[in-house]
Amino acid sequence: MAMYGELGQGRYLASEHTQGPWDPRTQHMGPVTALIARELARTAPRPGLELSRLVVDVFAPVPVAELEVTTEVVRDGKRVQCLAASVSSGGREYVRASAWRIREAETESTPARVPPAPIPPRSEEHARSWLCAGFGYGRALDWRFVTGGPLELGPASAWGRLTIPLVEGEETTPVERVAVFADSGNGISLARGFDTHLSVNVDLTISLFRAPVGEWILMDAATVIGPSGRGLTRSTLYDASGEIGTATQTLFVAPRPPDPP
Repeated sequence: MAMYGELGQGRYLASEHTQGPWDPRTQHMGPVTALIARELARTAPRPGLELSRLVVDVFAPVPVAELEVTTEVVRDGKRVQCLAASVSSGGREYVRASAWRIREAETESTPARVPPAPIPPRSEEHARSWLCAGFGYGRALDWRFVTGGPLELGPASAWGRLTIPLVEGEETTPVERVAVFADSGNGISLARGFDTHLSVNVDLTISLFRAPVGEWILMDAATVIGPSGRGLTRSTLYDASGEIGTATQTLFVAPRPPDPP
């Protein structure tokens, strides 16, 4: 089964593989972000313009339900193009996004960092972990931790790849693979315990200085918590060839409410 079934005209039905860790009735933002990237790629495409920045603002948890994604061209220039997208369900808007495409031209590139470690072999410990067994999105990815681990506090780096299609019957593109994984920076580099604190991102910004290739993405992530209920996750993104860009998330942080008696 895929993360989404396509219903036509920008409408999709979410499957259990989109479920996030906080509530099984709501989606992880990784699949939603990848779905936005898919629809934007189909909006006014022009050869030579590549996605360079995607900003996603989350107004409320997205339900595991039927979604509608609408897009528009905000600015259409010769060398840059700005796009916008909106995700709604049941007549309510849950997510709004903007994106920049920049023209491709040959430039003398500066040295980029190489991945800090190759893809490690699959760990049975991680395969049995809460991350991989506890919710739909976690089970839909193959996780290979280089540093840190599921539910360990502190910075972490992990390779990941999507093991099922984003949309049923389609090959997932490298950009979609980045988008589905980039929202996990906060999850793999927890600064407060999952059982004791909520740490939910209200946005995601992905910036790419080159196009990703392949199915594996590495995220090297660190989260900091401020003194007034806010946090920030910063992640460096890699593919097997080297560094491709960054992802950042602004966090709402609060103690978990006690369980009802």
